[in-house]
Amino acid sequence: MANPLAVTAADLLRRPGTERTIDLACSTDELGLHDERFEAGAEVAVRLHLESLTDGVVADGSIDAPWVGTCRRCLQPAAGVQHIEVHELYQPVVVDPDAFPIDGDLLDLAPMVREAVLLDAPVNPLCRADCAGLCPTCGADRNVESCLCEPPPADDRWHALEGLRGLLGDER
Repeated sequence: MANPLAVTAADLLRRPGTERTIDLACSTDELGLHDERFEAGAEVAVRLHLESLTDGVVADGSIDAPWVGTCRRCLQPAAGVQHIEVHELYQPVVVDPDAFPIDGDLLDLAPMVREAVLLDAPVNPLCRADCAGLCPTCGADRNVESCLCEPPPADDRWHALEGLRGLLGDER
């Protein structure tokens, strides 16, 4: 299977200052993202601006990857698209420990994209930013219905911190 994220960089490596913009797409399967947060076969979009330097190629741009999960507050299905900004260096002879290698005249973007997507994927997803969650007493989904349960009593051990709230100017 051909790597959809392999880019020939011969023209970039010949002259420092050369630039190129690329738009690529691949599936989560092609990236090897076998993680429950990503649906099999979902499309990952990669938009990069490549610029050659004397010692390598800089890749600046963004990656859009869809994710799925379970809302941490209400336990309903959650999904979204993560938008990741990237700024990475590729070098023929890797000197920078954070750089990716250039193999011959080929930039293999797949390891960089896979790393960025996995690191930025939501660990505790929300179905929406204002999700009210479940009532801890009766289990009612507060997004759908309200319950008449009393709020749990405040823990007295935290009471000393309430006095600091006014001193710090936080009125939440």
